[in-house]
Amino acid sequence: MSTIRYTAYFEQNVLRKRPYLRKMWCEYVLEKPDYSEPQELNRHRFWRQIPELDGRYLRVVTLEDKVTVHNAFPDRGFKL
Repeated sequence: MSTIRYTAYFEQNVLRKRPYLRKMWCEYVLEKPDYSEPQELNRHRFWRQIPELDGRYLRVVTLEDKVTVHNAFPDRGFKL
């Protein structure tokens, strides 16, 4: 897989707003997603269950290249 990158928005806003998030979790989600789908505005969504989040799914949103993380958050409503 290509080297994972992060947008300034992710670095400056998402991590500040959600200090419990770990970049390594985002990388884990992108490397082996349980599910993925395209999103509007040429973005892509990826989900993977994260044991450290009490088994909840982490949704990672990337830019069109699928390797630049723009947003990430526990997705309470996601179910496989």
